[in-house]
Amino acid sequence: MRVVINEKLAARMRQIAQYLMFVTFGVPLVGLFFLNSQPADIFFAVVLPFVVLLIALIITVISVRLANLWVRVPRPEAVIPESLKGIGKNSVMYSYWHFPARHVLIVPQGVFALHVMYHDGKFSVHNDRWSRKQVGIARFLSLLRFDSVGEPTTEAKTAAEHVKKLLQPIAGEIDVQPLIVFIDPKVEVEVGETSVPIVSADGGQDNGGIKEYLYDLGKGKYKTLTPAQIEAFEAATVS
Repeated sequence: MRVVINEKLAARMRQIAQYLMFVTFGVPLVGLFFLNSQPADIFFAVVLPFVVLLIALIITVISVRLANLWVRVPRPEAVIPESLKGIGKNSVMYSYWHFPARHVLIVPQGVFALHVMYHDGKFSVHNDRWSRKQVGIARFLSLLRFDSVGEPTTEAKTAAEHVKKLLQPIAGEIDVQPLIVFIDPKVEVEVGETSVPIVSADGGQDNGGIKEYLYDLGKGKYKTLTPAQIEAFEAATVS
């Protein structure tokens, strides 16, 4: 299986996340130094500290969110291909080229837009409604990491629709399937009725692994790209 990663973008985003983390610590210190060097009045005593804290909070949220997406391990571009060894010699995964589809998988079983979930803990999904089971320290740590679940089902469908549009000039008959993939081995997911399949990368959960899901799906249910079409898609969208 071939993996094509937008290495330049990934490296740049990792750097930005790391720089912002340093800025997060620096802003309060600079603000404190500046405040101590100014005369005491209402602006410097009340307004400016509030502004400094607000700026620090905003930078913290951005830096942590970027770290979750670009720094946090395990990395999907490593875990998913490792889980799919032997899936097919013409298989390929594109990472960070086709936003909002962060990962596009082309295998003999079809073309998939992968919505990766890096979260750990316990989840339940029923009728496309997601809930997270957290108590005590786990809830507190989740708040610190700013790793809210969002709307994975909707986001996965949006990603698939975007890739479908990109394929229109090359292979308009191809349907792109959304697929939600958990990559943290500690996650537990209770899956009920859902319009988008949910799997884990390593196959350690009751909902099954991504390789098992694809093998069960079989060849022929969904059309996939030929080697020539893969080459044309890559030439048009990966640069």
